[in-house]
Amino acid sequence: MGAVPSTPRWGSAARPQDTAEYLIGTFVGEKSFPLGSDYWQKLLELPLNLQWPAPRVRQACEVLAQNNYYTRHLAKILIHFAWCLQECAFTTFTSGVPPSSYMKAINASYISSVFLKYLIENTKTATYEELHISVDENEAVPSNFSRDQSIESLVMQSVLSLIGKVDVRPTTYLLHHELLNFMLVAMSTQLLSGPSPGPEDIHPFIDAAMVQESSLVGLVVRKLLLNYITRAHFASSTTSYDLFSEGKQSGVLQRVSSAAASFVLLPLNYFVGSSAEATRSPLAYISLHVLLILIHYRKCLLEIVKDRSDDGATSDFLLKEHTYFSENPYYRALENAGDIEFNRVDIEGNAHNGTLVRLPFASLFDTLGMYLADETAVLLLYSLVHGNSDFLEYVLVRTDLDTLLMPMLETLYNASKRTSNQIYMVLIILLILSQDSSFNGSIHKLILPSVPWYHERRLHQTSLGSLLVIILIRTVKYNLSKLRDVYLHTNCLATLANMAPHVHHLSAYASQRLVSLFDMLSRKYTKLVELKNDKMHIGNDDSRGDNLPEDMSTESHIYTDFLRIVLEILNAILTYALPRNPEVVYAIMHRQEVFQPFKNHPRFNELLENIFTVLDFFNSRMDAQRTDGEWSVEKVLQVIIVNCRSWRGEGIKMFTQLHFTYEQESHPEEFFIPYVWQLVISRRVFSFNPSSINLFPVDLPAEVSTLFP
Repeated sequence: MGAVPSTPRWGSAARPQDTAEYLIGTFVGEKSFPLGSDYWQKLLELPLNLQWPAPRVRQACEVLAQNNYYTRHLAKILIHFAWCLQECAFTTFTSGVPPSSYMKAINASYISSVFLKYLIENTKTATYEELHISVDENEAVPSNFSRDQSIESLVMQSVLSLIGKVDVRPTTYLLHHELLNFMLVAMSTQLLSGPSPGPEDIHPFIDAAMVQESSLVGLVVRKLLLNYITRAHFASSTTSYDLFSEGKQSGVLQRVSSAAASFVLLPLNYFVGSSAEATRSPLAYISLHVLLILIHYRKCLLEIVKDRSDDGATSDFLLKEHTYFSENPYYRALENAGDIEFNRVDIEGNAHNGTLVRLPFASLFDTLGMYLADETAVLLLYSLVHGNSDFLEYVLVRTDLDTLLMPMLETLYNASKRTSNQIYMVLIILLILSQDSSFNGSIHKLILPSVPWYHERRLHQTSLGSLLVIILIRTVKYNLSKLRDVYLHTNCLATLANMAPHVHHLSAYASQRLVSLFDMLSRKYTKLVELKNDKMHIGNDDSRGDNLPEDMSTESHIYTDFLRIVLEILNAILTYALPRNPEVVYAIMHRQEVFQPFKNHPRFNELLENIFTVLDFFNSRMDAQRTDGEWSVEKVLQVIIVNCRSWRGEGIKMFTQLHFTYEQESHPEEFFIPYVWQLVISRRVFSFNPSSINLFPVDLPAEVSTLFP
């Protein structure tokens, strides 16, 4: 970078600055060094503890982009990178002592990441020809290099092997971190594609990761999750570290020496409280981001199929194109992961083979509970409870469900400060959990001493089930006033409907909120019907109003469905759980006037019959108990409690219980791939030139830095 010395300065008398200038300048320059040249060893042994201003790094990238077609230096450093990793893995297993190859591998990873990222950001072709990840066929290569294997496959196999097979220790921490950074760079080609994967999309490195052996895939998934659980971290003085540094950031090798002494590895059963220091674990979070990218990737393939002509007299075939998605081995490994404490056996009694990923579910559960305020943790929990039936079953049998539910309910409570995607993920998780009757029963047995983050009202000795009802109803009301999202409404009401038959001693406040939900929706529905009628009347004289009644009619139908679901929820409680819920009866009696306008509504009358049957029963008992004194809340509730014991359900019509289940969209990749990368970019785990991103909409700043965060 800058002026390159005319002669090599590799001798002992050369200043490190001059040597670095020459080696880096030569790497990006016009001269091509053979793959077997000792130049590569000199480059990778260079202690990168010098300061390189951002403009000079950018200039070097631009020069390499011009010369890489001829020199193929990016391909060659990637090959040496893979060889260093192979030597690291071999030496670790034979001697257990980290070799000098660790330092060279860190340098190779760092240098490759910087230049590869620039070339990906500035590529002009969909096939990434500008990367030139190949060695000229006329160039002599060492005997240990096979031309039959693509370079991207060689690199990804070496990277994944070291991640999966070499333990994270003080001496290997930084290498693991650099490798995960490299993977983010290598997989960032997804950012250049549109949100809907097509057969023409090419992603050289992540596609190479998808074809690795299942045993290696399992090791990688396990290690990434263990990194997240164990949360190995540096002390506070060394945690601040960006991959693409500028200004006075210390070099890679300098970071190794200072970081190793302060390295801390948390055992699987160790969990830190609210210490901010404990939450700063770069390796844990980058491991989680890499895992989420891997498990949610989907490769679209094109297949040409033969279709026999409709004309029976001819045997001609028509060729038709058919697209399909290949199986993702990383998602499959996560899907089949089992608890390390439980020897999983299939239906026929045969134990699974050794490729099954074994994880400490207890530690994973507790770790998720501590960090669910983070959006990536919510996405991981969703991926587990939706994809892994064993982990879902484990969650459902835990007696401390508040570990997971409380942070999620707090997220919903603070919905205005959260992204809509995070709210959706939380609601889907709750819907999945509510599909299990044991969950719906157990949450009402767990009593919370207090809920410190709930400010509208002091909640003391409230059941977790009552709190869940309160927060879901609050979310519906927030959505009505702010987001107005039908999908969000539906998920909230579906979860409440699944819970309804199993409600047990619902609190007074939760019961009041449930009835007030019907009141709020009914007022919205009534207003829509009135506006619709007014617009239809106007439309008789003005044809421009034709579309308005249709739009309002659609919205009124939506609210009709919502009201019916709320009535179904109330019916389920009264039909299956009335004796256990006197507060619900009290709330309905206290606000019985809100149901009266809908008594003869064709969509609601049959459901309201049961509510009025209950009202008639308890109103008559109240009349029989009437005295000269005033009726207090306590007296009314006492009458209800006494008569709940004698309630036999006479006159109640039995309806089929509502049971909602979550089904993933037919093309989940169109949501999850952009979502995962948005999380990566928004959390500054990785930076990318905004003007190059096509995967999701980006607000472009006035000046865009193409290299640094």
